[in-house]
Amino acid sequence: MSQLPPFAHLRVLELASVLAGPQVGQFFAELGAEVLKIESPVGDVTRTWKTSAETAAPATTEASVSAYFAASNWGKQSLVLDLTTAAGQAALHALAEGADVVLASYKPGDAEKLRADYATLSARNPRLIYGHLTGYGPHNQRTGYDAVLQAEAGFMHLNAAGAGQPPQKMPVAMVDLLAAHQLKEGLLVALWQRERTGRGALVQVDLLSSALASLANQAATYLVTGHDPQPLGSGHPSIVPYGTVYRAANGRQLVLAAGSDGQFRQLCAALEQPAWAEDARFQTNAARVQHRAELEALLTQRIGAVDGDVLLAELERRGVPAGAVRSVGEALAHPSAAAMLLPASGNGPAGLRTVAFRGSGWSAVAALGPPPALAAPPPAEPGL
Repeated sequence: MSQLPPFAHLRVLELASVLAGPQVGQFFAELGAEVLKIESPVGDVTRTWKTSAETAAPATTEASVSAYFAASNWGKQSLVLDLTTAAGQAALHALAEGADVVLASYKPGDAEKLRADYATLSARNPRLIYGHLTGYGPHNQRTGYDAVLQAEAGFMHLNAAGAGQPPQKMPVAMVDLLAAHQLKEGLLVALWQRERTGRGALVQVDLLSSALASLANQAATYLVTGHDPQPLGSGHPSIVPYGTVYRAANGRQLVLAAGSDGQFRQLCAALEQPAWAEDARFQTNAARVQHRAELEALLTQRIGAVDGDVLLAELERRGVPAGAVRSVGEALAHPSAAAMLLPASGNGPAGLRTVAFRGSGWSAVAALGPPPALAAPPPAEPGL
């Protein structure tokens, strides 16, 4: 196994702010890259985005970086440059000459005004790979905001509790995260291409396209059938039972994900209702979709009469996909989440990794420096 993380030789300049771009920056940091977060004199706006719980904390904690900023900025070094000045631009150009990747999230035309665009920087470094995030593409001046994109791309409509119920956005900036994944993929393709050609590339990703690409089966339903998918709460349009929340007798909330007829038969056995599996309304998934309301009513009544924890154990024994509904705190405290946590640095809090894959050909970065204070000196060398 290699003794170094795969990107230990890369230098990344992060001109992006908020969530999508910084998520990509932390991705590279977690894989060993040197990531220099270049901020304006006021810093990344998310440094000020604090919850009421944070602002109510003691002064020593309140003065620290926000939880939102901490979500995407582990393992980086902060550097303040005023790119509206000639000196700031000159400093950026000097840094770009030795960089491998630049991450930017400027509105179309703004990077050119700051002389921080791909054409300007790549003229000094033809091997430079430049990832540019926009809201609606390189020719649309609209600023992209996650909540607006969730609405415009159809996600809020589908995320209502049911037909006629108010649309709701996801509680995380889902479109930003989807765009971050698209940008990672594009940059990895560009890095691979550079290994073969020696030349860099401009990689452009916009939030709207990233959101539309992630509609998956919901988009396919419309394109194939002409039927506009309707909200089903947490249910699934083509699998039943799948995703609906049930409350057991002991108060445990749980979801089922019976994706096959065999799994449904095992579910019926676990609920001591084998006749349901022989009922013509429920024998096949297609029939269960047609008779969704009848089956959901039966499941709600039966699960409401049993111990949820006992049922979940029995379903696991029988190979039926099911799980308890956990809070965020419960999810992160569960033993299965331990590998995703970054250890606390000093007296600071723990962090969350953005990299969820492992590889046999390299070692993972065991620890990262904490999210940096504005223009902080380089963090100590992380442990490997």
